[in-house]
Amino acid sequence: MVTKIILVVILLCSMIIPVGGFLLSKRKEGGFKAALASNLFFFFGTVLVADILLFGGNVQAAGEAAEASVEGWRYLAAALSTGLSCIGAGIAVASAASAALGALSEDSSIMGKALIFVALAESIALYGLLISFSILG
Repeated sequence: MVTKIILVVILLCSMIIPVGGFLLSKRKEGGFKAALASNLFFFFGTVLVADILLFGGNVQAAGEAAEASVEGWRYLAAALSTGLSCIGAGIAVASAASAALGALSEDSSIMGKALIFVALAESIALYGLLISFSILG
C-alpha cells in the first residue's frame, strides 16, 4: 500500500514540476531546452523508481512471490504494448496526415479517402490498447 502511495506521489510530481518549468521557461530565451531536460529527467526518474519498487524485493521459492512477479511483468507488458503502438501510430499519422493535406490542396474531392488513411494509421494505437486490456484482463 505504501509503495502505491509513493508511486502516485512521484508520478504526480513528475507531471506537475515539468509543466511548471515549461510555463516559467516561456518568459526567457532558451528555456525550452531546460524544460525538456527536466521533463526527461523526471520521466526516466519515475520509470527507474517504479522499476525498483515493483521489481525489487526478497526472492522467495514459489507461491505468492511468483504471482507478484508475474503481475509486475503483466503491467510492464501492457505498458509497452500501449506505449510502442502509440509511438508507431504517431509516426504513421504524421506521414498520412501530411500526405492527405497535400492531396487535399490539389483536389478537394478526395477528402473521404484521405480521412480513411489517417484513421487506419490511428487504429494502430487502438490495437495496442486492446492488446494491453487483454494482457491485464
